Amino acid sequence: MSALYIHIPFCKQACHYCDFHFSTQISQKNEMIQAICAEIALQKDYLKNKILQSVYLGGGTPSLLDEADLEQLFNEIQRYFAFSPQTEITLEANPDDLNYNKLQIFHKFGINRLSIGIQSFHEPHLIFLHRSHNAKQAENCVKLAQDVGFSNITIDLMYAIPAENHQIWEKDLQKALFLNVPHISAYCLTIEPRTVFGKKVEKRKMSPIDENFAREQMQILINILTQVGFEHYEISNFAQNGYYSRHNTNYWLGGEYLGIGASAHSYNGESRQFNMADNKRYMAEIFSGKVPATIEWLSAKNKLNEYLLTSLRTQWGAEKSKILALHSNFFEENQEKLQKFVQTNWLWETNEKIGLTSEGKFFADQIASDLFWV
Repeated sequence: MSALYIHIPFCKQACHYCDFHFSTQISQKNEMIQAICAEIALQKDYLKNKILQSVYLGGGTPSLLDEADLEQLFNEIQRYFAFSPQTEITLEANPDDLNYNKLQIFHKFGINRLSIGIQSFHEPHLIFLHRSHNAKQAENCVKLAQDVGFSNITIDLMYAIPAENHQIWEKDLQKALFLNVPHISAYCLTIEPRTVFGKKVEKRKMSPIDENFAREQMQILINILTQVGFEHYEISNFAQNGYYSRHNTNYWLGGEYLGIGASAHSYNGESRQFNMADNKRYMAEIFSGKVPATIEWLSAKNKLNEYLLTSLRTQWGAEKSKILALHSNFFEENQEKLQKFVQTNWLWETNEKIGLTSEGKFFADQIASDLFWV
């Protein structure tokens, strides 16, 4: 099965932590939708399998799209690809965009999963992050989506936001549980160089994130969610009753996907493709009949390192057979490191797989990089 990602590069305003590609020049939206549709036609043969297991509208803020935008997009997608009854179709949304009419429109086009960017239910934290919604909207939009008929809802929360103690974070988690959503993605606030927060830290107007505080909040997150039945199936993702993100799981386990739009990435098992992150130039290239992408052909070393980095993040771990197919001497060369990680209870090992323990999840990137083929 294959996956399709559509990047909608527009936001009402810039969140102070975000370094994703977007523009607040929403007047360009119609032209961009035309360019995205044109790229779908140009890239129609990238995926071998034309039956999509998932479609993901990300951004940016896809919930800014209106009915005409969605009709144009889905008509073009279905011209070249097919959906099955099990196809997961996700749309990322901001709480302030969600109303009854908009949610009904999403239903009309077969969107069956909402990813709502709440980040926090605490008003001062939303102001600090420069989010476009308020705390009341954060709570009400979830209830409204459920009333309209959306049962597959995931919300994004953010931890390590500066605070005197952990009470706000604990209340955010309790509020999420009260709303009865089956999936929660929780991300540590990260200071990226080109963001507002990055510039403040550089000018010493803001302190860097306290790593001990962040780790304590991650532990609180794991404890609270797993105690009520959520599976911690990926470092930042928790699901009840098998409500895994099929789209993101495909990424983590090395499945092929096509990314459409400025800054989107694609992967077909042999190469990775990166679209340029410049709206004006992207549209100009597409309208001239060219895909403005850089292609990186992956060596066995690249493939192995990426597989370790992504698969070890999941509860399923990395398959030894896949590792050996790329590097036949991997386990002999890394025997000492693997034994150390098992002895320190950072890694579990079976005859078929290796994976991170609960303690090891705090050191996921370090463990993967220590095992990289260099």
